[in-house]
Amino acid sequence: MTGPVSETRWYRGATKDQWRAFWSAYLGWVLDIMDLVIFSMVLTYVIDDFGSDRDTAGMIASFTLLASAFGGMIFGYIADRFGRTKAMVASILCYSIGTMLCGFSTGMGTLMAARVIVGLGVGGEWGAGTALVSETWPARHRGKVLAWVQSAFATGYGLAALIAFLVVPALGWRWAFFIGIFPAVLAIWVRRETKESKVWLEAGTRLGAFASLRQLFTQQPKAVAVCLAFTAAAMCGYWGLFTWIPNYLASPVTEGGRGMDMLSSTTWIIVMQIGAAAGFISFGYVADRIGRRNAFLVYFGAAVICIPIFLTLTAPIVVFAFGPVMALFGTGFYSGFGPTFAELFPTEIRAFAQGFIYNAGRAASALAPAMVGFMAHSAGVGAAMMGTALFYLLAAAIVFFFLPETNGRELETGNPARSGDLAH
Repeated sequence: MTGPVSETRWYRGATKDQWRAFWSAYLGWVLDIMDLVIFSMVLTYVIDDFGSDRDTAGMIASFTLLASAFGGMIFGYIADRFGRTKAMVASILCYSIGTMLCGFSTGMGTLMAARVIVGLGVGGEWGAGTALVSETWPARHRGKVLAWVQSAFATGYGLAALIAFLVVPALGWRWAFFIGIFPAVLAIWVRRETKESKVWLEAGTRLGAFASLRQLFTQQPKAVAVCLAFTAAAMCGYWGLFTWIPNYLASPVTEGGRGMDMLSSTTWIIVMQIGAAAGFISFGYVADRIGRRNAFLVYFGAAVICIPIFLTLTAPIVVFAFGPVMALFGTGFYSGFGPTFAELFPTEIRAFAQGFIYNAGRAASALAPAMVGFMAHSAGVGAAMMGTALFYLLAAAIVFFFLPETNGRELETGNPARSGDLAH
């Protein structure tokens, strides 16, 4: 099922197929996030160019996240029925083309339509990629390997900030989106070089769309409900906060922002992603050591404390110093979704379940950016972002009372979520 990876170092002794699966998922996730968050990086320019407002921009961000839920289901089904790599290729092409189309938009309406296409592709890549990696690497290192894959989120976020900084002043915001077509090249490499997992090939069962839905919601309804609830709560906290951070840093102090110029805000975003990368990676090691549940509780709890502290800081040097700490805890929890979902659901619906729960949670979180944008009118963007800490607190409560511990569980083709798993 997996190669002879070292007991102590996850990367020692890994096979060529394991590394290809890793890099396919990692690079696909880098470019996935780059295409997703580039909108946040050029948000101020888009609003000015189209004569729009924060409410409309927030709705576009929300519709993008909503589309990702449907993308997770569509491409998750493709991954379970036709193969993990085929789904990855299709999803990469989808979000690449959608991002390029954003550059041709003529107004907020056409931009929203293009962002919906981006959302569909973005929603599909994560489920297929994490399923492939989960089934290719051994259980004892699953948390760490998927944490390194998840750290691609920080790389993609930083890359988007760098593109916005280098491209927008010279060529305009549309060219930041035109660059989004380049991930299509990765799709060619994935199709040629990456093999399907043996777990998927040996599972045999290939469910239809309705059968996948029936098995997910009738055989494991409690697992779905718990995972979806804490995922949605955590993502509301994340997207409500981080969608608006670039705008918060650039907004005048009189509007509740920090009044940074583009160089300062871009530098801060890149520095912040160093903290985020540390959070993604460290979560995997912590989760493999103390368990998935305890790791979630530590990171959610720390985020609740860090957010109000960060939003009350005024000195630029202190903002730069504390930002990575907030990003570490405010984003690191993402690394727990992949291994936890993979260990709760069987192979025949693993990608479908992962893609649906992760992206349905992201779709539910679509309310958060719009909510912050609406509240910013009366309270200021900084004060509006303060409420996102409550979402992290809710996620911690759901995990504490309802989430089962799955650390070390081998992946199965049958139903691994036993009746007692969701009771403590």
